[in-house]
Amino acid sequence: MSSATPTSATPLRRRLPLAGALRPGRPSDIWFKPALSVVAAVAPPNLILLALGRLDLAMYTMAGSLCALYAHNRPYAARARVLAWVVLGMLGGVAVALVTASLTRDAVVLVTVGALLAAAQKVLCDATRVGPPGNVVLTFISSASLFAPQTLGQVPGHLALAAAAGAWAWLVGMAPALLRPTGPERRATAHALNATAAYAEAHGADEGRARAARAAGYAAVQAAWQTLLSLPTNSARATTRHALERLVVRAEVALAAPADADPERLRTWARALRGTGRVPRTGDPRTGDTRTGDSRAAADELLGVEAELGARPVPLWHRLVPLAPLGVRTALGCALAGYASLALGIGRPYWALVTAAALYQANLTLTWSRAVQRVVGNLGGALVFAAVAPLAHLGQAALVLCCLLFAFGAEALISRNYWLGTLCVTPMALLITEFTGYQEPGVLITERIVDTLVGALVGFAAAVAVTNRRAGDRVERAVAAADRARERAARLLAEPHAAPGALDAAHRALAAALVELRATADAAAGEWWQRALPQERVVRAEQAGHRTLAAMVRRRTDAGAARPDQDAGTTTEDVRP
Repeated sequence: MSSATPTSATPLRRRLPLAGALRPGRPSDIWFKPALSVVAAVAPPNLILLALGRLDLAMYTMAGSLCALYAHNRPYAARARVLAWVVLGMLGGVAVALVTASLTRDAVVLVTVGALLAAAQKVLCDATRVGPPGNVVLTFISSASLFAPQTLGQVPGHLALAAAAGAWAWLVGMAPALLRPTGPERRATAHALNATAAYAEAHGADEGRARAARAAGYAAVQAAWQTLLSLPTNSARATTRHALERLVVRAEVALAAPADADPERLRTWARALRGTGRVPRTGDPRTGDTRTGDSRAAADELLGVEAELGARPVPLWHRLVPLAPLGVRTALGCALAGYASLALGIGRPYWALVTAAALYQANLTLTWSRAVQRVVGNLGGALVFAAVAPLAHLGQAALVLCCLLFAFGAEALISRNYWLGTLCVTPMALLITEFTGYQEPGVLITERIVDTLVGALVGFAAAVAVTNRRAGDRVERAVAAADRARERAARLLAEPHAAPGALDAAHRALAAALVELRATADAAAGEWWQRALPQERVVRAEQAGHRTLAAMVRRRTDAGAARPDQDAGTTTEDVRP
């Protein structure tokens, strides 16, 4: 925490938009993948339980099935690990919840345990960048399990059901690898190329638009590198990986020299990455020709990638410490929301707890936007439930089918705006409560609306009360890291003969530092009641960093042009995934 006198450069009321929070955006490029995956993961366990007449156990299989929502943007080797950890994390949360529920029925204790679990899940998901959907699904599962009547003897069986469904969800998540094994890394590379093309078009136009496009371009390129660097180095598809790396290098070159970039060519490469066809050949990214990819320049470039592959990752503890204020917000807000729901006599305080847990984002401004989206979506979803309840009550088969329909709709809409997704999430959650028996719709709707309002109000109040004054310190550290990366790059530029790959690795390190600086500055700008941020230092660091990136591109281009010509090749990399 900073001891400096807190100030707020911008009045709080100007930072809390209303209409903008509800504006729909473009759908995700792969919105249909999580939507289809969750249906494929949920349907078989629920239909089996339906056939056995034990739909009352569906809450436990749903816990495992919902793990299929995760890791759709990861390459399959990394996805296998992430999904496994998500399933284990889900089982851990459910185990704590079920054991606690079997030992006590004290609602205050249950809410307290649920709030602590929610805080742990939030911090761990943010630190490991697991998401979307992040911690919300895990918190919903563990919180609902806390209030399920339970005996200690039943816990192993219920955990076994969750584990079996989780294993099935893992298989569902990995199944697309059979048809398109390099799909995620192709999409990440294509997104980097398209974002770079957008910046090349915006360069020289409106300054604000150009700055936003540049930040988006560097973020997309950094995401592409993270995707490619997560692939195994000894993969049988290493040649494809190298070809994709060269495309990302071309995106880096275009970002550093947008005036010389050809947006249409970048988009053509991006379109060519669809499907399972050949990876486009770019040749030597430093000279802009289409020479063979085995040139010395390309080899040096990949040496820089290999150096990064061998770098030690940042320890988890170092990523957890800056998230302490967010963890305190989550624990306090969820606990107070649950207690308030209990005081009002609501039978399901975990709904208020989950609402509060869903609010907390990187800063107060984003938390406010999520609160608006959550309230609007939940209120609209309650009306949707009122409309479909008569149909769902026709039989248990209709109940299961309605849940599947809403599960698909939630994932299809949530990437456009969170409130659109919750129009389907809310009725699905209400229908799940009826797996153990039909309930009066009016009572369910009333409790859900009250818990939503309580959770949103109390949760946001906790976010206001727990200020994140470390945000300014993080900006200072991000500026210092960007300066160090720029100085290292400048030293390499001054050397007439830098080590092979060193310049490329330094280029990516500097670009990553600038992406992190911009994200940290944006997150801190959305907080309140903190000391004034070093905006001038941030701007200077960004300008100097981008000038250095441009100088590195010119150095690499000059070095590539000075080399002897290589044998000309065709215009397409003959690589099959």
